[in-house]
Amino acid sequence: MSIQISAAFDSGNIRVVAIEGDRVDCEIVLDHQSDFFQWFHFRVAGAKGRTLTFRILNAGSSAYPFGWPGYKARWSADRESWRMTDTDYAGGILSFTHHFQTDLTWFAYFAPYSMERHHDLVSGIALQDGVTHRQLGETLDGQPIDCLSMGEGPKQVWLYARQHPGESMAEWWMEGALEFLTDEDNAVAQALRSKATFHCVPNMNPDGSRRGHLRTNAAGVNLNREWHTPTPERSPEVLAVRNAMDETGVHFAMDVHGDEAIPANFLAGFEGIPSWTDELGEKFYEFGRRLAAHTPDFQTELGYDKSPPGKANLAMSTNQLAERFGAVSMTLEMPFKDHDANADPEFGWSPIRSKLLAHACLETLAGMIDTL
Repeated sequence: MSIQISAAFDSGNIRVVAIEGDRVDCEIVLDHQSDFFQWFHFRVAGAKGRTLTFRILNAGSSAYPFGWPGYKARWSADRESWRMTDTDYAGGILSFTHHFQTDLTWFAYFAPYSMERHHDLVSGIALQDGVTHRQLGETLDGQPIDCLSMGEGPKQVWLYARQHPGESMAEWWMEGALEFLTDEDNAVAQALRSKATFHCVPNMNPDGSRRGHLRTNAAGVNLNREWHTPTPERSPEVLAVRNAMDETGVHFAMDVHGDEAIPANFLAGFEGIPSWTDELGEKFYEFGRRLAAHTPDFQTELGYDKSPPGKANLAMSTNQLAERFGAVSMTLEMPFKDHDANADPEFGWSPIRSKLLAHACLETLAGMIDTL
């Protein structure tokens, strides 16, 4: 049987250039109307019993080529367990070799989170007691922007994920957060819901997710550069969510992402906003210190450079919400690689660890909610 390779499905992305013997040359397809690309997701049929080498020829021109060294591609036979495979990066080409023991095998940049799973998650959580579902708006492709709210407390907490659709670990995190918050036997969750009202947007970018994009929506727009002046034509997703935030106000916000290069979980804050105060900033820093003390899957040494005073980019959501509402807002970054301080040589950073980190974040928030 000849090898058959397909990416014609939800979040699929690859273009086959040539198949020569046991070598498959391919390219990642650019985000629509954009130069961004790095996410790949495809399946291979007809290779059982063979050992194939895959070469992604345009990896060196991707959005973040400095993220490839040390990275390992993910593979799965059942689309549930995604293991790492040995991967090399040299001369601008990403390559990995796999021995096929099954009729079908799937490969991806990280464990995918499909739009079908998204709808299952939203439907299931919406049926839980005390949960309200709202459709905040529609994307450019006409997909719904879902928001799930719960809790009776006066503190307004917003959790939102996947502005960058290829960062699928972000929605795995949201699944963990929603399961935690709706667990009737979880005393911490019940205490949080008595003190705060949570508004959760599991996927800010359904169009990019379904299209197999790394970073942009259907118009090729990076949503996390639209928060200062979002428009219906370019960024209806941000406009809908920001309008809803204006209605409720925001005391605490977490924007959940993935980082291509840094092998660690870390937070980015709102240094450099015009209204920065050390008192507000200390609440952000204290959250990070407490989270690091709470779980070995978080650390505070590695992360992004801080913006100088007055130089924060207010088009980014974390900066915009801190400036707009005086919120303790932050960006959570999880790795495509692994959290090296607590590494897993088989799975690397994974869906289950993303979900457990969400639990740790909420447990940490519970200890600080009264101070917000």
